[in-house]
Amino acid sequence: MTLLDRRALNRATLARQLLLDRADLPVLDAVAHLCGLQAQEPQEPFVGLWSRLRGFDPRVLSDLLTGRRVVRTHLMRRTVHLLAAEDVLAWRARHDAMLRQRVLGVYRRELDGVDLEELAAAGREVMADGRPRSMGELAREVAERWPGVGTRALGEVLVAALIPVVQLPPRGVWRAKGGVRNALLSSWLGREVDPPAGDGRDPGGVGPGGVGPAGAGLGGAGLGGAVPAGAGSGGAGSGGAGSAGRHPAGAGPAAGDPTGTDPVGRELVRRYLAAFGPAATADLRAWCGLTGLPTAVAAVREELVRFRDERGRELLDLPDAPRPDPDTPAPVRFLPAFDNAILGYHDRDRIIDHAHRGLSVAGHRVVLVDGRVSATWTTEAGTVVVTPLHPLPRTDRTAVADQGRELALFLTDGDSDRVRIATT
Repeated sequence: MTLLDRRALNRATLARQLLLDRADLPVLDAVAHLCGLQAQEPQEPFVGLWSRLRGFDPRVLSDLLTGRRVVRTHLMRRTVHLLAAEDVLAWRARHDAMLRQRVLGVYRRELDGVDLEELAAAGREVMADGRPRSMGELAREVAERWPGVGTRALGEVLVAALIPVVQLPPRGVWRAKGGVRNALLSSWLGREVDPPAGDGRDPGGVGPGGVGPAGAGLGGAGLGGAVPAGAGSGGAGSGGAGSAGRHPAGAGPAAGDPTGTDPVGRELVRRYLAAFGPAATADLRAWCGLTGLPTAVAAVREELVRFRDERGRELLDLPDAPRPDPDTPAPVRFLPAFDNAILGYHDRDRIIDHAHRGLSVAGHRVVLVDGRVSATWTTEAGTVVVTPLHPLPRTDRTAVADQGRELALFLTDGDSDRVRIATT
């Protein structure tokens, strides 16, 4: 197998993540291609897309959210993500077992003896009146039936696992503030999530849940590789998608999966590799948190090409996906907190040094210099403040300052271009 060193993997990741060149993509297509953006901090996706899209207009993303084309919900890794509505409908059932497991990993003792199906039914009955509720409000309305269980545990398992819900605007709207108000996903989008395929069991054989049908992809974020520049119509300032329908690829049973028991698993493998490849199966699992994916990987293996990294791990990829020359220049990029360009891998060495790995999970915003995490950043009174992790050469400091000024202008609607780089 061909060896891909750390720099080659870095450039591939930057290309797939739209960080090597800003893309001329509609915002919805970009969200779909990236398989969503982690969004527990509601304003962070705006910076993530500003760093990736040419001419990004934050109002377009806000309009997509209020127009129900993208939603905020718990999904990958039980974290809040901003995702294309079509992807949530197609992928949610496949994540059910993982979501339950992760909540129970925290609240197993408190929820011992609770019939989760009965609890889910009670929660749905409460939410059926269409009134948005906070997690605490929902928990208090069902708590009388489980008087020995804390409302925090009840609320977490209901909102993050048992009932597909969305966090309603204005949370997640550009410059808007608001607490979390939840509504049923089916009510907000006008249809139920896609039902589990096969017998409804997680292919990994762990817990309840199931899998959903294939074809989750929006046009322009298909299965054949990274989204090409200019896919769809309208450019980065448009909210349109290249296609409003489902991607036809992968709709039937794959050669290695003749019973079609995990079509969404196969779809997730392809979509992940389009946005994050080349990658190992451990990276795929780290990104989504799902079990049972080796079966899905085996089902599509004949479609893929194989490489190995410097540690000898097998890496899989889509054959026609971009793998730029390792010497391709990489521009400075400012990333938001919890960006999946870092968190989407088990082995993050391709983009961040091991000594700094903790920054990504602690929610620090980071700056990429020559494709690698080299500084953190924050804002103070309209000024972008950059703190290098190591001394930066003068040319890199200049590039960081230039991009920092552009970011300041974006964040302040043109009122400030101030940037300060701390000394190391």
